[in-house]
Amino acid sequence: MTPLAVAANENLAEISNYLIYSSMAVYTLAFLAHIAEWVFGSRSKVGRTAAALTGGAKAPAVQVRTKGGGTAVLDRPQVVTRAAAGSRDVPDGPGAGGDTEQGDMYGRIAVSLTALAFLIEAAGVVTRALSVQRAPWGNMYEFSITFSTVAVGAYLVLLAAKKNVRWLGLILVTTVLLDLGIATKWLYTDSDQLVPALDSYWLWIHVSTAIFCGAVFYIGAAGTVLYLFRDSYEARLAGGGTAGRFASSVLERLPSAASLDKFAYRINAAVFPLWTFTIIAGAIWANDAWGRFWGWDPKEVWSFVTWVAYACYLHARATAGWKGRKAAYLALFAFACWIWNYYGVNILLNGKHSYAGV
Repeated sequence: MTPLAVAANENLAEISNYLIYSSMAVYTLAFLAHIAEWVFGSRSKVGRTAAALTGGAKAPAVQVRTKGGGTAVLDRPQVVTRAAAGSRDVPDGPGAGGDTEQGDMYGRIAVSLTALAFLIEAAGVVTRALSVQRAPWGNMYEFSITFSTVAVGAYLVLLAAKKNVRWLGLILVTTVLLDLGIATKWLYTDSDQLVPALDSYWLWIHVSTAIFCGAVFYIGAAGTVLYLFRDSYEARLAGGGTAGRFASSVLERLPSAASLDKFAYRINAAVFPLWTFTIIAGAIWANDAWGRFWGWDPKEVWSFVTWVAYACYLHARATAGWKGRKAAYLALFAFACWIWNYYGVNILLNGKHSYAGV
């Protein structure tokens, strides 16, 4: 394999930089809109979970039109989700906006700004690729901007599929801004061609699947973190305790702990086979580049450790004693392994994968 002879297009590279910074500005506006959604959403709904846990919950009524042209008021059945451990059945919260017109308005603005920022960032990634006419993930900077783009894209796809995930918007936009800040401040690398070992069609296959898996694992991890907070809140109420007004107003609007737990599990289970393929594809590429499928390089080792951790998590979910919080801690450990494999291994450890630089 020989490196591409095409020189980097500096104009396109500069346009890409402007687009990435512009997306950060729009993400910041989306962050503020999400904050407004949570702050101005109704707090009058607080107590819904408490009522459910004490047996006093009443489902909201709904008006229906009768055949004669009149209306009738019917009780709307509450939607509850059984917890992973089978201990509580609690209805989902109304969402970040708290079922209020003002909160919903800010929420729609936040989602619109997030979608706009996504389009701008995606244009930055594509422009970066065009500047060197190759896959735009040849170093950590390019990997980072593509990673955050895919994560936001996955979130928007879930929203478009009518999934109740708007509660994820604030934590997503916050971490995307953090990711882009690190990428532009410390990981930035000038647009350039690849070293010979990376100049392969496997770059499109192996690294793209690694990025997609990491982005989806991130969404699963975010759901797991919120599950732990919501589960503690529900347990406190079930035990007769109380929570502060701020904690209640935020946690009450989230889906139930059972729903968050199921969401995280489904996300992780869905992407785990693709992570398995990522490791296999990496081994095949390693054989093409270095003449061996596996050499216990730090990147290879931690990719495998991450695979084992997620495999243990999925197995734990099928084991009676490891459902709920225990499995959630294992899921967070698995994602921490993925994060370490990306940042820690690339920056702190030396190996055959170090030639990509930051």
